[in-house]
Amino acid sequence: MSEARKKEEIKQLIQSFIDGRKAVKLEKLEDDDPKRDALMEQFTFENWIGDAAYRVGQLQVVTHALKATHPDAKGSSRYVEPAELPSVPLVGSHLLPDDFSGDVVGNAAALDVYKFLQLRHEKKSLLELALEGNSAFRTALSDNPETASEWATAFANIIRPKGGEASHARAKQVYWLMGDDPTDNTEFHLLAPLYATSLAHHAFRQINADRFGEGAKAARQARRDNKPAVVGYSDYPGLAAQKLGGTKPQNISQLNSERGGNNYLLASLPPKWKSQGIKPPLYTESVFKRFGRRREARWLASDLLRFLKTDPHENRHTRDRVDSYIAALIDELVLFASEFQVLEPGWSSDSDCRLPLEQQLWLDVGRADDDETFAWQREQMEWTEPVRATFARWLNGWLKPLGTGDDEHQEWQARLKRQLDLLQEELPHV
Repeated sequence: MSEARKKEEIKQLIQSFIDGRKAVKLEKLEDDDPKRDALMEQFTFENWIGDAAYRVGQLQVVTHALKATHPDAKGSSRYVEPAELPSVPLVGSHLLPDDFSGDVVGNAAALDVYKFLQLRHEKKSLLELALEGNSAFRTALSDNPETASEWATAFANIIRPKGGEASHARAKQVYWLMGDDPTDNTEFHLLAPLYATSLAHHAFRQINADRFGEGAKAARQARRDNKPAVVGYSDYPGLAAQKLGGTKPQNISQLNSERGGNNYLLASLPPKWKSQGIKPPLYTESVFKRFGRRREARWLASDLLRFLKTDPHENRHTRDRVDSYIAALIDELVLFASEFQVLEPGWSSDSDCRLPLEQQLWLDVGRADDDETFAWQREQMEWTEPVRATFARWLNGWLKPLGTGDDEHQEWQARLKRQLDLLQEELPHV
C-alpha cells in the first residue's frame, strides 16, 4: 500500500473517532443551544488533535504502576517492554505476550486520548505507530510538517515518566543489602518496588477465563456427571481479590478501572488436611453460634470480660491488653472460617442451609468457581460489613454484664475492619 493511501486511511480512522465523540456530546445539547457552535469548533480535526497532543502530557502508559501501592503516592511509574527485562526462571513481566495490555496512569479526564491512541490500523495501534516514528501516522496528523512532527512526538512520549524519576514517602521502599556487612549502611541499596500492573491484568483475564469460560464450565459439569470433556479446566484454591481504589478504581489506573478495582492474589498457604469433624453449618441462622462454642473463643471472650470487670485504668497498658484480646479473637475467627474450605464447594447452596447470604459468601469460598453470580457478589466485598456487625453483636453479648451498647458495638466493628482490611488482601476467607 502506498504511503499516501496509508495516510488517508489513518486520517479517516481518526476522523471517525472524533466524529463519534462529537456525536455523544451533541446529543446532550438542544438544537438551539449556543454551546453547539463552540463544540463543533472544538471537534474539528486539527483542533481536537492539537488539544489531545497537549492533554497527552497528563497521562503515562506504564507496565509498572506506583499508585497501586498507595493512591496518594506522587512518584514515578515505569514502562518497560517485556523483551527488555532479564529472562529469569520465575513468573514475571518478562513472560508477557507481544499483545500485552499497557496500563495508563494520570488524569482520568484525559483517558479519551489513550482510547484514541488505541485505535488500530493494519494490526498496529496508533501508539505503536507513534513509537515507531511512522511517517504515514505523522503526516496524517497535520499538513504542517513541523506541527505534525511535534504532535507525533508528544503522543510517543506518553510512555515516558513525567518530571523525571522519583519515589515518594508513601511508596514501598526496601533497603537491600548489596555487600556482606549488614552493619555498614553504605552497603545497602534503596529499592522502590512497583506494581506489575500489565502482568496483574494478564493474570486476571487468564484466571477469569479459567473460572468462568464456557469450556471450563463445561469441563466442570462433565466431571460432576462423570463424563469425558473435550478440554480440561484449572482451579485456583484460596484465590483472593484485592480491591484497589475503593469507589474510584480509575484513580489508580485505567486497567484497574476495567477490572472494577479487583486484583487477584494467589494463595500462598501451607497444605491443608481434611478433618472428619468439619460439617457444613446447616440448619442454623448464624455460624457465630458454633464459633461461640469453640474453646479458644470462649476462653478469650471470658478472659476479656474478667479483665474489664476489674475496672482497669484507662491508659496505654489497658488499651494494649484489650487490643491483644480483640486481635486474638479475630485470629481465631479467621482460623474458624478457613476450616470450612475443606468442605465440598457449594455446600451453602443446599436447601437446608439457612445462613444469611453474607455468611455464605464469607465461608463457601469454593462455590465461586462454579457460580458466577456468587463469585461476583463475593468480589464486591459488601458482605464484609454485615459479618463485622454480627461479630460485634456476638462480642457485645459476651460483655453484656458490663452494660455494653452501641458505642462498644461500633468500636468492635471498627477494630475488626482494621484487622480484616489487612488480612483480606492475603486470605480469601475473611
